[in-house]
Amino acid sequence: MMGAFLFAAVALVCLTVLLLLRPWQRRRNDEVATTREINAGIYRDQLSELERDLAAGTIASADYEPARAELQRRLLDDTALADVPLAQSVRNQHTAMILAFAVPLLATALYAWLGTPAALQPGAAAPRHQVTADEIDQMLNALAARLAKNPNDPKGWAMLARSYRALGRFGESQNAFARIGDSLNRDPVLLAEYADVMAASTGGKLEGKPLELVMTALKLDPDNGMALSLAATAAYKRRDFPQASIHWERLLKQLPPESDDAKWLVKTLAEIRDPNAKAPSAAAATAAPVAVVAAGATVSGSVSLAPALASKTLPTDTVFVFARAAEGPRMPLAVQRARVADLPLNFKLDDSMAVSPQYKLSSASKLRIEARISRSGDATPAAGDLIGASETIQLGAANVSLRIDQVRP
Repeated sequence: MMGAFLFAAVALVCLTVLLLLRPWQRRRNDEVATTREINAGIYRDQLSELERDLAAGTIASADYEPARAELQRRLLDDTALADVPLAQSVRNQHTAMILAFAVPLLATALYAWLGTPAALQPGAAAPRHQVTADEIDQMLNALAARLAKNPNDPKGWAMLARSYRALGRFGESQNAFARIGDSLNRDPVLLAEYADVMAASTGGKLEGKPLELVMTALKLDPDNGMALSLAATAAYKRRDFPQASIHWERLLKQLPPESDDAKWLVKTLAEIRDPNAKAPSAAAATAAPVAVVAAGATVSGSVSLAPALASKTLPTDTVFVFARAAEGPRMPLAVQRARVADLPLNFKLDDSMAVSPQYKLSSASKLRIEARISRSGDATPAAGDLIGASETIQLGAANVSLRIDQVRP
């Protein structure tokens, strides 16, 4: 890219210089040739006329010689004048040389002043706007206002519902899911997300309407990862271990065999089966691996609260754990919600927790993990919130240690 730009720029400058120098070179040669030709022609005509007068007896021989000498003198004078452009041509050559050097130098200086030289550096990119939490709220409010005027937009309601869900605003997310319409009942992914939001709004309770949504999703797509996980969790909570095993075994086949999720499922399945049964074989654990989220697109670790700030919190205060791209927009890529009572908290972030389909955890290679405690439970940061942030980490990092130890001014 940079090489092509430089080649084109140099070619244009050279063409410009050639066009500027061409008139100087052509005028010098044309002027010298034209002056000499005219002088020579006049001399020949006058000499021929003088010879005709001598032959006709119009002038005497004594007058002929002085007249001829006068013509020769005038010719010499005119030839000297014709040589003046030769001297001028030397100056023209100097001017041409100055132009040849000045034009490229001036073009380079103007580009350095008015252009963007940094854009020629390899890997250089235009600065990107940093999206703030306030701007996220403004975008969501604008989308909600547009949907209020045009409610027959299922894709818009789905986007709004998912955005609210990722930000932990489960009540608003649930309302948005309810507005999607009939298309919701034909989309297993949306059904599973809706069930997850309803369960989160009721403290994790899956029985009833959430479980109905989950089972409908599994009828549409028996391999939907979120629906399988929710169905297994519901069965496990009611101590229906055989049913939980069926769902978890199906989910296990879709996970990368070396992932933390797969290892956890192998261990859990071994615990809930008959005590004399063995844990699932490696072959069973690796059969037909189909990743639910992008392989390696996770970040996990723990969050703790500095003891000095414990007195500023209540057990019911909301804890947000989220990942941002280390460089680029400030839009959260994944968000997990908990309570102060859950601290210290083991967290795990992945693409299923994305705020927006366009901004996923797997879209960034370098991340920063941040945590915030909100007394109001609002996803928008406010003065007095307790915060903490990690150093820059790589996507796929585990055992990230994060401490909430600052007060937001």
